[in-house]
Amino acid sequence: MKAIAHSLTGDSEVLHLVERPVPEPGHGEVRVRVVVSGVNPTDWKTRRGSAAGQALAFPEVVPNQDGAGIVEALGEGVSELRLGQRVWLWEAAWQRANGSAQEEVVLPVRHVVALSDNASMDLGASLGVPAITAHRCLTVAENFPAQLTPSSLVGRTILVAGGAGAVGHAAIQLAKWAGATVITTVSSSAKGDLARRAGADHVVNYKESDASSTIRSLAPNGVDLVVEVSVGVNQELDKAVCAPGATVAVYATNGGDEVTLRVRDHMTRNTRFQFVLLYTVPAPAKDEAVAAVCAAVCDGALTIGAETGLPVIRFPLERTGDAHDRVEDGAVGKVLIDVSAE
Repeated sequence: MKAIAHSLTGDSEVLHLVERPVPEPGHGEVRVRVVVSGVNPTDWKTRRGSAAGQALAFPEVVPNQDGAGIVEALGEGVSELRLGQRVWLWEAAWQRANGSAQEEVVLPVRHVVALSDNASMDLGASLGVPAITAHRCLTVAENFPAQLTPSSLVGRTILVAGGAGAVGHAAIQLAKWAGATVITTVSSSAKGDLARRAGADHVVNYKESDASSTIRSLAPNGVDLVVEVSVGVNQELDKAVCAPGATVAVYATNGGDEVTLRVRDHMTRNTRFQFVLLYTVPAPAKDEAVAAVCAAVCDGALTIGAETGLPVIRFPLERTGDAHDRVEDGAVGKVLIDVSAE
C-alpha cells in the first residue's frame, strides 16, 4: 500500500511516498481503508518540530490526525463496527506512528467512529481536530453544559474569533445547533461571507470598524464565552466585550505565543481564561465531544463546502507535502488529501 512518511523533523520536503505492507488489526483495533485525509495546522507543526533534523519517537511516521474511510478488518473484541462501514477518524497520529496519510491505517476502535449516511467522506475527514476542539471550547465555561445538544446554549451569546477558519467554522455551527447567538470577527469581507454562510448571526470586520463598540452594541450585556484563536492580539477586545463571569477559551497561538493581562481588570469581572489543547483534554470530555459531533452531523448541523462557509482545497496523496504547505501558508478553507476511491 502507498503511504506518506518521514523519519526526521523538517519542512515538507522530509515527506516521501513509500510502499508499506498492509497492517493487520490486533485486539480492540480496526483497519480502515482511508478515502480522505484531513490536514490541520497541528500536522505540519508536528512534522516540523522545534528544529529540523531531529529524530522522531518512531523510526518512521505517517502524518495527519484526521480522516475518513471504510472499515476493512476488525480485530478481536471489536463489536461496535462492521465490515464495509463508513467511518471518521480522530487523533490517528497522536502518540502513534500511523496517521491518516496512507491507504490503510490500523487504530484503536475508540478512534474510529461511524459516519452518518448523510455525511460525505470530505466532512468526515474534517471533523476530528476542528470539531472536537470547538466542542471543548464551547463547554468549558462555568455553568455551561459538558456536552452540547440542541437548545443547550439557548440564551447564551458566543463570540468566535476568526470565524472563517476550520475551528471557527465548527464552533459557529455547533453553537448555532445548540441554540446560541453567535458573533464572529473576521479580517475581510470574503471571510465575512464565509462566516455568514456557516450560520453566524453577526459578523464584525475588525479592520473596518471598532470591533469592541460594534460587539457591545450587539450584546449590551457582554458575551458569555469567547472561542479565541489569537489571545495575544485580541485580549483587549476580549476584555472589552466579556460579560461578568465570562470565559475566554484559547485554542491557538495565532499572532504570538505570549499574552500580558491586567489582573485587576479580569479579577473585577471574574473572567476565566481556559486554555485548550486537544491532545491533553480529559478523555471523558473527548468522548462527550465525539458523541455530540456525531449527533450534530446526523442533524445536518455540521457541513463543509464553499456554499456553507468552508471551501475545500484538494491534493492527491503524493502531494501531501504541498497540502501541508498550503495549511502552513494560511489557506482559507479545508485542505483535504484524496487517498483512495470510495
